[in-house]
Amino acid sequence: MILGRERLDAAPVGCAGLLVIGDPHVSSRRPGRRKDPDWPAPVLAKLEHCVVLANSRDLAPLLLGDLFERPVEPDESLKSRLIRILKGFRHRPVANVGNHDIRHTRLSDGDSLAMLAVSDVLDAVPESGPAAHYRADGRLIGLGATPFGQAIPSEARGLFSGAESVVWLTHHDLAFGAGYPGAVPPQAIRGCALALNGHVHKRHAPVRIGDTLWVNPGTVTRGSVDLVAHVPAAVVLSGDLSLSEERLPHVADVFDLTGRQVAADASPEAIGRVESAFVSLLQAETATDLARSDDGALIREEIEAKFVRDETPEPVRAAIRSLVAAAVAKRGA
Repeated sequence: MILGRERLDAAPVGCAGLLVIGDPHVSSRRPGRRKDPDWPAPVLAKLEHCVVLANSRDLAPLLLGDLFERPVEPDESLKSRLIRILKGFRHRPVANVGNHDIRHTRLSDGDSLAMLAVSDVLDAVPESGPAAHYRADGRLIGLGATPFGQAIPSEARGLFSGAESVVWLTHHDLAFGAGYPGAVPPQAIRGCALALNGHVHKRHAPVRIGDTLWVNPGTVTRGSVDLVAHVPAAVVLSGDLSLSEERLPHVADVFDLTGRQVAADASPEAIGRVESAFVSLLQAETATDLARSDDGALIREEIEAKFVRDETPEPVRAAIRSLVAAAVAKRGA
């Protein structure tokens, strides 16, 4: 269901703990540099493993957001496969809403995540606030969540009557250690002992801010080469809020690193072949870069690198990214 107060008004879900799953990004479209012969089999296999793990240890699953790579997944067969997997959980998953799950600023009926929610495959949290409560290993835990683009609360005291601890899910650009442009430092949520963030795909060391321990488990799907060293893992949260990592089955060598691990050719002849205009990247109707990857990842890499080299203003970057997205969508139609 799309949650209101239904889970809060019902009895707490009894379980041994919670299983936290970061950003699956399920999609029929293979990420550009992944070289898996059968996509999205690796993503679905990880979710199937999570089902077995959760059921064998009586864990209630939590999805940190971006269950889907695109707000509207066009492959009906893939959605059917995903539904079968999610229905395998003994406890129905609670899903926070990520930026990839929504076409607009809020979850809406046209989004694939909403379809799963109204089909009672999972419970989606559409608005920031209290979402559910669990009796994990005999201890009452209140669960809140804030979808992407909504304000993370600074106060959680008094939101869950009788709860021994409060856990909050977020899906935001938060700076854990070395941040990146646009990221903001996590802030304390008074009365919340633990906050679990999606959206940031690399795993980071936990950070304590005031009352709140902030944890960023990272994605379970390595979709870009900056995650080449990332080990996909779910996180088990016990009733006493202790955390343990459960590594998921994966293959280490999954990226085509052609052009990423060789020295650059600095000869005058090579330099002379490099065109300086962005239009040269966007005009290739036959073009190898867009054709070589399902999602345009390779041409995006080239463009982003040029942005950095040329210190391109952000409004220009946004316009060019929009053009590339439209071109990729047109090819995939």
